[in-house]
Amino acid sequence: MSTITSFQNPRFKRVRKLHEGRHRRKLGLFLIEGVRPLVLAYRARVRLAEVFVCRDHPLSPQARELLLELDRRGVPLWEVAPRVFQEMLLGQRNEGVVAVAHTPRRALETLRLPPQPVVAVLDQVEKPGNIGAVFRSADASGVAAVLLSDPGTDLFNPHAIHASLGAVFTVPCAVGTAPEVKAFLEAHHLPCYAAQVGASQLYTQVDWTQGGAIVLGNEARGLGPLWRQDTQPVALPMLGQVDSLNVSVAAGVFFYEAWRQRHQGLGEPKSASES
Repeated sequence: MSTITSFQNPRFKRVRKLHEGRHRRKLGLFLIEGVRPLVLAYRARVRLAEVFVCRDHPLSPQARELLLELDRRGVPLWEVAPRVFQEMLLGQRNEGVVAVAHTPRRALETLRLPPQPVVAVLDQVEKPGNIGAVFRSADASGVAAVLLSDPGTDLFNPHAIHASLGAVFTVPCAVGTAPEVKAFLEAHHLPCYAAQVGASQLYTQVDWTQGGAIVLGNEARGLGPLWRQDTQPVALPMLGQVDSLNVSVAAGVFFYEAWRQRHQGLGEPKSASES
């Protein structure tokens, strides 16, 4: 591998540009930092443009095996001086590997769902860390797909990839406008549910065995107008002084209740005093 030692190197400059969403959109490229997300992206057949390896950084056996495979596949590999490599990173954790990848197309018309699926809809969610955390929970709980409705950031923001531990590459997903996502759900005959303070129906009383969409809104404004009029309100118990949960925490509560019903039956879970 040739070694990049200068901050003036055009490849270094391109990586730095990809820290910003406008350049990611313009170039059709994004960054993958770390070994585990890169492994999952490779398994998901994300097309890699090139990979940078920090010189003298100790690599895990998994990283070495992956780099050998990428080299056999003809993916360009570049060694980078440590001080230059550190400036390539958007996050603070250095695992010695950064990749530039071509942004995959995530269109609704290409998404295939199983019968009676549970899917998540993120409406106008802006924080990439929240998006990534929702993907991580979706992957863990077997959610069929995550749909981004008018997202406030790009799906492959490096912070979203990091927060998801690479689950943005493992969970089927698509991006569209609110009307497009709504039409997609209607075509699949999926009812839409969203947490709302004071709703008469608890989230445990929804029949998730028949499938449905869990709609989660913007961190500050909540659901957009289309979703406010077309979702069934359900309550998550709030027993303290605050009246809402972080969007990724609420998503996890919904996801695992759906999993419980679909794997253990529809009945109400027992309380600690009843078990």
